[in-house]
Amino acid sequence: MEYNTERTTLKIPEYGRNVQRMVDYCLTIEDKEHRSKVAQSIIDVIGNLNPAIRDAPDYAHKLWDHLFIMSDFELDVDSPYPIPTAESFVGLPDEVPYPVKSRKFRHYGSIVKTMVERAVSMEDGEEKEALVYGIAYAMKRNYLKFNKDTVDDKTILADLQEIAEGKLKVDGIELPHPKSFNISAAERNPLGKKKNNKKKKRRF
Repeated sequence: MEYNTERTTLKIPEYGRNVQRMVDYCLTIEDKEHRSKVAQSIIDVIGNLNPAIRDAPDYAHKLWDHLFIMSDFELDVDSPYPIPTAESFVGLPDEVPYPVKSRKFRHYGSIVKTMVERAVSMEDGEEKEALVYGIAYAMKRNYLKFNKDTVDDKTILADLQEIAEGKLKVDGIELPHPKSFNISAAERNPLGKKKNNKKKKRRF
């Protein structure tokens, strides 16, 4: 069971945990050429996720720096820029602006739409199929966190198709049983229910 206290600290919280997981996955790829292609895909995703950063000078260079920071400088890929080291950075990287989130499908997380756009732009093949499955998996997990204890895969795949405007193939995708996601009570947050952390003032 995964608790919040057991999760690894996000290197750049503004990109979210799904992007960090993509970086973690990239680190496990043995073939450098394939690893480099996945790294470029991650750069495309975070660039689309934060379009405001494109106004900054050398924004592409900064995105690659952010990628290496999220990998703890362990990522070995073909980069268009000099590969930085931990010693190259003092303090935190430049602040990344939070994107404006739409309310449609907000329970799936803001990055899902960006990941879908990336998948739509890819050529058909194993890499695209893996990304589409990963998107569906993330959507089901997020749905379970914000809604009930179970959900039909047809609902998830139908929502995925709507987000992708019917441009992705989802036939044959089989997602794990809800119980296998091991979502803790601490992770659950009913949609629309906000925590009230304000202390009540005493009346004298």
